[in-house]
Amino acid sequence: MGVVANRMPVPGIGGAAVPAEPDALSTLVRLVGPDLAACNRTIVARMDSPVALIPQLAAHIVAAGGKRLRPLLTLAAARMCGYAGPRHVHLAACVEFIHTATLLHDDVVDESLLRRGLSSANAVFGNKASVLVGDFLFARAFQLMVEDGSLKVLGILSHAAATIAEGEVLQLVTQNDLSTSEQRYLDVVRGKTAALFAAACQVGAVVADRPGPEEAALAEYGTSLGMAFQLVDDALDYAADQVTLGKTVGDDFREGKITLPVLAAYQAGDAEAREFWVRTIEASSQTEADLDRAMLLVQRSGAIRTTLARAARFAMAAKDALAVFPDSPIRRALADVADYTVSRVS
Repeated sequence: MGVVANRMPVPGIGGAAVPAEPDALSTLVRLVGPDLAACNRTIVARMDSPVALIPQLAAHIVAAGGKRLRPLLTLAAARMCGYAGPRHVHLAACVEFIHTATLLHDDVVDESLLRRGLSSANAVFGNKASVLVGDFLFARAFQLMVEDGSLKVLGILSHAAATIAEGEVLQLVTQNDLSTSEQRYLDVVRGKTAALFAAACQVGAVVADRPGPEEAALAEYGTSLGMAFQLVDDALDYAADQVTLGKTVGDDFREGKITLPVLAAYQAGDAEAREFWVRTIEASSQTEADLDRAMLLVQRSGAIRTTLARAARFAMAAKDALAVFPDSPIRRALADVADYTVSRVS
């Protein structure tokens, strides 16, 4: 998520240049470039609506950038499995619509003002419009699933959509609760983030009609990658500046979200530190100076190292899952993406 000064043309919405990504992602983009361009055209076409606010708001969040990581995974997984048809393009767009819909809803729930460094859609258009356009994008995603015609694909992606919602509700239930176990936290991550990563990868094997072990391997790769990705994001909320993070620094802290950095810092803290976490997280009594102290306590306790070590283990599991596939440029790029995911915190 670091800022890179140079810019390179990467297939994107409207063909606009986006910040150059680290080698792992740029390599993956090059390997599936025509597919990604076709996916982006599908996204633009399916965002259209005679209700002008819908494409206007949807375009706002899509144009904000993002790495298209989830649809990239669908495209790359299908190609790695030898698929040569067009289905993966529409399913990649479907995955992106599900992801974008969840972002719109999440920003409303979290009252976020920034998304990828720009004003969030709810900050610009209001909460009601953001929720309703999120609903529209979910509906578009299900239209694409139905058009694909595979009940198996429909089952995988619809199950992922339900699991994401469960993960978000579980996060709400655990909010402000420092007695939350690490396993409970990981359940939240598995639901709200890893489920869509897994589904995005798995459908690539399904459209290629690959055997069960390969399908399961791609689902495991996606799950482990998603876990690593979210763990690093949670670390960044206490270890990054606002430009690097792409959202308001300290959002998780202000919202009282229970993440591994908080749990590790709380468990490692002395009585005074624990009293601080109880006041700021459980009692939601915060001052302007508390975020700086929270970041200091997280750093001093080794909680960032703990979180990144756990993320690195998930990244390794993701790479191990790819072992069932023969060596290829795409397989190597997918393995490198797992390494990149953890390297975002330096």
